[in-house]
Amino acid sequence: MTNLYKTFLATTLIGISTSFSSEEEVLTKFDSSNDKISNWQIVDDGVMGGLSKGKFKISDKNYLIFNGNLSLKNNGGFSSIRSQRTQMDLSNHKGIKIRIKGDGRSYKMRFESDSKYRSRSVSFQHEFETTSGEWSEIFIPFENLKASFRGWNLPKMKFNPKSIQRFGLIIADKKEGPFKITVDWIKAV
Repeated sequence: MTNLYKTFLATTLIGISTSFSSEEEVLTKFDSSNDKISNWQIVDDGVMGGLSKGKFKISDKNYLIFNGNLSLKNNGGFSSIRSQRTQMDLSNHKGIKIRIKGDGRSYKMRFESDSKYRSRSVSFQHEFETTSGEWSEIFIPFENLKASFRGWNLPKMKFNPKSIQRFGLIIADKKEGPFKITVDWIKAV
């Protein structure tokens, strides 16, 4: 290996290791006085004829509580909550950490960026399991996010953390019945 190549390799590796922020950045701390939280919205399978119903509130302890009932009738089966449109550059971070208390069901963390498929927004998501009644911190590396458009996987699309426009949670685990997830915070790490 030549000295020039070793210098190039060392410089490149140093650049990679220092290009990420070591600091956590709180994206959302749920506080009932935060106007941005009141602009979050629920999107259920009713947009396509389904009967699932979700709702959310901010608790007196400043937790987001997203709960409801999932129905598989009329080809339904999902409920989601998402932030208002925003513009975030998280390219100096490796991923997202979310502190949640679950119900034993599977959820997905979802992001929208500037990526489009057929002129419509693409979702980038990562599924995680919850343990009923227990708090846990889930780390989701950006590199693990999978592209999806209305349930169709788009394996060639890559997530761009430089242009995040919206984020949220979805439950679509193909199980009817009540659901509830409590979120303390969402951070970029």
